[in-house]
Amino acid sequence: MSGNTFGKIFRVTSFGESHGQAIGCIIDGCPPNIKLSESDLQIELDKRKPGTGIAATKRNESDSAKILSGVFDGFTTGTPIAIVIFNEDQKSKDYDNIKDIFRPGHADYTYFKKYGIRDYRGGGRASARETIARVAAGAIAKKILLKNGIKVSGFVNQIGSVKATNFTEKDIDKIYENEVRMPDENASQKAIELLKKTLAKKDSIGGIVEVRATGVMPGLGEPVFDKLDAKIAFALMSIPAVKGVEIGSGFSSVEKNGSENNDLMKVKNGKELFLTNNAGGILGGISNGNEIVARIVVKPTSSISKEQTFLTINNEEKTLNIVGRHDTCIAVRAVPIAESMLALTLVDALLEQKTIK
Repeated sequence: MSGNTFGKIFRVTSFGESHGQAIGCIIDGCPPNIKLSESDLQIELDKRKPGTGIAATKRNESDSAKILSGVFDGFTTGTPIAIVIFNEDQKSKDYDNIKDIFRPGHADYTYFKKYGIRDYRGGGRASARETIARVAAGAIAKKILLKNGIKVSGFVNQIGSVKATNFTEKDIDKIYENEVRMPDENASQKAIELLKKTLAKKDSIGGIVEVRATGVMPGLGEPVFDKLDAKIAFALMSIPAVKGVEIGSGFSSVEKNGSENNDLMKVKNGKELFLTNNAGGILGGISNGNEIVARIVVKPTSSISKEQTFLTINNEEKTLNIVGRHDTCIAVRAVPIAESMLALTLVDALLEQKTIK
């Protein structure tokens, strides 16, 4: 199967299935002498771990990472880094009754049409559990970025119709202490009430996740087809359940005039400064030194307990409900995944830039 490797210089190949023995990744192109331990990975992995909060699946996984290669005496060696996370709480029997059924909203039908076979246990390779490998790799990318003064953060901007509107940078720094990862406390409480109502109806709901990168120097990204914003969009769209991406003012720019949307500049203390950031930190596909801002639309979780009509591989219609443990709003656990994909994109662009300067 192709399509399992991300990156040009900092290359990440993920492997494993939702109900297989393990999930993992191989990272090639990581610079040497980066201080790295399994506890560094665990900090990030715990952010996407299932089992906590009203929005999350109750699958019980420790998500403990093992570094198999590429690290010696606590530092990266410059050779491929292999990381594995063993699955511990698979309940594959929950999927026995749907092994011949195409679940609505899932990749069951498309995988079957492409390969003539599919792993029906939790979606197999198409499951969001695969993203644990991305978060492990993203933890390393974040460490490299921090050494270069770049910080990546993210939060839930919206759940259903509830939007976060009143918050500060300090609130964003504490979002992992929040059940729904919204930096606006008032909106957070409203979102929790909405999730309770949604759960009671045996349904799910979508959300918007925002990711940011501060400290990005101007000059990252390549012209035309390898534009930085194009690569960010590609990376974020690869996350399961993501159906839309915007950079900076994004879709809201359709309501603005050019005079409103242009980011004007001035010089302060001998340094160029942008007065606004509608471009989201990127102009012509190259970073301009402003904060990079991107948002993703995460669709409602496809697996719901509500009764639905399904089509079988024999073109028969069946009515039943999905049995298993699923997120009420998958956008909540998508935050660390989106952070990781932004970090992986930026570290790849940073390392590429260092080859020409």
